Amino acid sequence: MPGAIAIRRAGGADLNALLQLGAEHAAFEQLRHQAAQRPAALASALEHEPPRLHAWLAESDGGAVGYASATRDFSTLDAAFYLHTDCLYVREGWRGQGIGRRLWDAVRDFARASQCLAIQWQTPWWNVDAARFYRRLGATEHAKLRYCLSLADT
Repeated sequence: MPGAIAIRRAGGADLNALLQLGAEHAAFEQLRHQAAQRPAALASALEHEPPRLHAWLAESDGGAVGYASATRDFSTLDAAFYLHTDCLYVREGWRGQGIGRRLWDAVRDFARASQCLAIQWQTPWWNVDAARFYRRLGATEHAKLRYCLSLADT
């Protein structure tokens, strides 16, 4: 049986764990994983003062089994700060054990401590397990189209 799960803030020293989990997450969501090509940028975002990227790791027996990451942003329409949760991922085999909820609680607690009005995020339309999880948290869905314009190719 695996050991107890610990949730803690991640920093630049956790770069390898975050890159590995990020690669798994990207594969799961059928996305490109570009962070491996720019690891110094990821480490810098975590270590910047104040941090540009906030991240949390879920660990068992010293090994990472999940993570969450977020940025603090400002909403023009709300005239208030919000937390944009970029990633929440738990490894296959570790899901259904409350780890996602504990990561979410860490994100929510940080958002409150950072005086954010809300937390915003997205998930692929086909990820029904994630949608069910977010509904159980009390979140509401807002239908929008998401666009991405790569500036790396222009």
